[in-house]
Amino acid sequence: MSGYTVELISPERKEELFLELVKMVKFERKANIHGACVKLLTDNSSFKEEWEDNFKFMNEDIRPHTKIFSVENGGKLQVLYEPISKACIIKNCDYYGWIKSIALAAISDFFEDYHSVHRRYSVHGSAVDYKGHAMAIIGPPGTGKTTMTYGLLQDKDFNYISDDWFFTRLFDNAVVVYSSEKNSYIRDDIAEVWTEFSREIEKVQLDSKGRGVADVNTLFNGRIRESSTLQTVILLERNPENPPFRKLSPEEALEFMVSNDFCNPHQLVRDDRKFNLRKNFFMELFSKLQVYLLNTVETPEESLNRIKDLATR
Repeated sequence: MSGYTVELISPERKEELFLELVKMVKFERKANIHGACVKLLTDNSSFKEEWEDNFKFMNEDIRPHTKIFSVENGGKLQVLYEPISKACIIKNCDYYGWIKSIALAAISDFFEDYHSVHRRYSVHGSAVDYKGHAMAIIGPPGTGKTTMTYGLLQDKDFNYISDDWFFTRLFDNAVVVYSSEKNSYIRDDIAEVWTEFSREIEKVQLDSKGRGVADVNTLFNGRIRESSTLQTVILLERNPENPPFRKLSPEEALEFMVSNDFCNPHQLVRDDRKFNLRKNFFMELFSKLQVYLLNTVETPEESLNRIKDLATR
């Protein structure tokens, strides 16, 4: 679960709330998320600064595809979403991680409804490039997605694409993945597992949740890729009753994704139409790639070596 619930609202209710909340806004910033424009309106200076560090800049003359209002009025946490205009209102949130995830979820919703041969789909997962081909790591929260990703990135042969969300485009004979963020919203405890990152993480200004936006160019010595051709998907689970590693058929991989809510707690709209869109996308994706299930019950080093073995085959 994401830790919050989403309430869908009507365009009329959104307009009422906008008129009420716009008086509270102190900062407005636009971000370029894979060519789409997301506008943040907030009264929180820390959110504004983390947003600027996290995402690419978008010119002010570009109209937003979605708006994210984040304001504090002393009440309880609320996330309200109006799906026609892709506008989200977040009240009384103290965690930037949800702000950026909801922004990515809103753009994902926009891309899903964009009917074109250029349609993009988003995946709540990480992607790294190895010698021109990408590997994606997808799993439910707590299965080690971030740990495995940063473990791979200790190796100079691996390049960073994304550690939280990425976008995809499906071609007849290939799948291309694209980065979603300019920099990484990193957890400080990564350095406890992979000590190589300790010095750089010490430089990151952490928020109350022990996270902060890290410059990926510095963190990975310039080993950054904006896009790559996806070749392999590694799904993660943590279940002592199952074997540590096995290859999956497309049908088995899809069953895993469906049973785990597409490994994405940040879905703003959950209805039959959206479910079928996501299900059909993942079936097509898995039909084009090699998919494996890694059970992260072993040590991080043992699990990491299994992924590296796949990359170097």
